[in-house]
Formats: sequence, structure tokens, C-alpha cells
Amino acid sequence: MEHLTGPNSGIARPPLGDFASYPSLVGQVVFVSGGASGLGAEFVEQFARQGSVVAFADVDDAAAVALADRLEQLGLRRPLYRHADVRMASAYQEVLADIAAVIGPISVLVNNAANDERHDSTVIDPSKWSDLLAVNLSHHLFAIQAVAPGMREIGVGSIINLGSVAAHAPFTGMPAYIAAKAAVEGLTRTLARELGPARIRVNCVIPGWVMTVRQLRERVTEQTERILDESQCLPGRLIPADVARLVLWLGAADSGMCTGQNWVVDAGWS
Repeated sequence: MEHLTGPNSGIARPPLGDFASYPSLVGQVVFVSGGASGLGAEFVEQFARQGSVVAFADVDDAAAVALADRLEQLGLRRPLYRHADVRMASAYQEVLADIAAVIGPISVLVNNAANDERHDSTVIDPSKWSDLLAVNLSHHLFAIQAVAPGMREIGVGSIINLGSVAAHAPFTGMPAYIAAKAAVEGLTRTLARELGPARIRVNCVIPGWVMTVRQLRERVTEQTERILDESQCLPGRLIPADVARLVLWLGAADSGMCTGQNWVVDAGWS
């Protein structure tokens, strides 16, 4: 078994071969929200390996700097990092404007930031509900508001929203997260229609249960392992690289006529 390095180190995986190369991603300005760890860190690294000009935002400064340092040490272009809380819409949009001013208009936007914190539907209060919707749904729209004018200016754009298998599977204990992820799919469809005339594509990637370091540390148990074995068509476990392969393709020109769709990578769960 091969082991990942960096933010997802310690995750065992079978050798899957190299990633495909996408010439159209070379030099493209890519932004990833929540890019310091987990899926986001995998997206940042794999776009950097494609030769893209990558920027990302997060609230975990230490993890973000460690990721940027590691990629630079690998000989890749150092990604541009900005501290940003995606729940603070106006400040977040200012960060996106600053990034565009520094490295150019964003042509690939990956709306990845999320929080699957467990919560009880019988006691959650309006403030907590609003907070969870902000981190799991609202920032998608406000980031798109911020980057769409630049995409219109350059005549092309790919927006990739992250959904979740949780909106399709019989999960409980996180109603705000599930409601938000279901809404991301609807937002994707309507904005694909709105932005399509400007050649801006909007797609939704729906991962299954991905074995990030956090999930392995906090969520995976013998019971959940049994659920995965029973629920997936394919044996094995999803890892961040499995999702990144799909995200790269959607960012590249190879998927140039694909928009308004849900793209599922869940080993056959849903």
C-alpha cells in the first residue's frame, strides 16, 4: 500500500497511477476555499502540479503555511494564501478581489469550504442554524458573485461546487449540513443557466465518505466501516485523490461542454 504525504499523510491507498495532465490548466488562476487541509489541500496540490496559479483561503493559518511551504519545497509554484472566514460574506469577497488583483482574474473557482459538525434538530437554535448554512451553502453564492465579473471579462470560467453524498443517503444528526448540501445542487443548476451565456460553467461534485485525516480521527469506527462495506458497490475507501481527479477534469477545457450537472464519486453509494 502507498501512503499519502502532506495534509493527508497516513491515509493508505492502493497505487492508482499518475494523474492525467491537462494542458489547459497550465497558467490558469485557480481558487480553492477551505484549502488548508482535507479535500481542499488535495485540490490545491493537484492544481499546482498541473501548473496552475493557485490561491486558497482558510482559517487555519498554520496548516495553510505548512501546505504552501511543502509545495514550494517540491519545486511547485507557491500557492497564494489568504486568511478568510467564508461566513463573513463582505470580507470574503474583499479577499477574492485582492487575490484577483495580485494574480489575475480567477478562472477556476472551487467552493470547497464546509463543516459537517453534528447537531440535534430538536435543540438547534436560529443562530447556529444560520451559521451552519453560511459555512456550508451561502459562501458558494457570494464567491460566485465576486469572481463572475472577472470570468465574464476573460470569456471563460469553471465553477465547481462541493456537494455531499449525505444529501442522498440516510444520514441523521446533521440536518443543517444535509439541507445545505442539497441546496448546493439547486444553486448549481440555476447558476449554470444564468452564467452559461458568458461561457461560465457551474458543476457540482458529490463525494461519498472520503477518508481524510479528520474523518479517520473523528468519525470512522468499526460500525461505520461496516456501513461503508454494505453501502458501496466498490470495495475499498475513497481518498481525497479520487475526488481531485474529477475536480481537475471539470476545471480543464476537456469538460468544456459540461455544466449544470451533479458528478458523483462515491464508490457506488448513491
